[in-house]
Amino acid sequence: MPADKDHPDVIVLPPVALAVCVAAAWLAGRLWPAPFLPEGFARWAVGGALIAAGLATELWALLHFRRAGTAVLPIRPTRAILSTGLYRWSRNPIYLAMFVVVFGLAVALDSLWFFAALGVLFVVLRWGVVAREEAYLARKFGAEYRDYARRVRRWI
Repeated sequence: MPADKDHPDVIVLPPVALAVCVAAAWLAGRLWPAPFLPEGFARWAVGGALIAAGLATELWALLHFRRAGTAVLPIRPTRAILSTGLYRWSRNPIYLAMFVVVFGLAVALDSLWFFAALGVLFVVLRWGVVAREEAYLARKFGAEYRDYARRVRRWI
């Protein structure tokens, strides 16, 4: 694999996709409010807990990447397949954590727009990022990655 092509060639960086979806949902909610929770629901506590859980998972996964000495951003070469910790149960815990953060924002801000953003984020990550990462990892690591993919589910 040529050095200049040693990356998955994703259509967008995942943090950028997350930021755009969250910003669009927030703006839509400001312009056209779409609440869904009953009055008195502990939305800040529940939403805050979900956001904290998602951010903690993302931080843990980022530290795992750093310890393995491999790139987190899919515009750089991957040096290793992570298969321990959360990666024993999911091939994409960072993206799952992003979904949990957006879900937490939907609850905390009581806005259906974040569910629409969650759907868009899923489509963009699944077909514009994950599919390309999986093809790249299969090319780069061959049987090692294919065995891992057979053992561990894409999501949960």
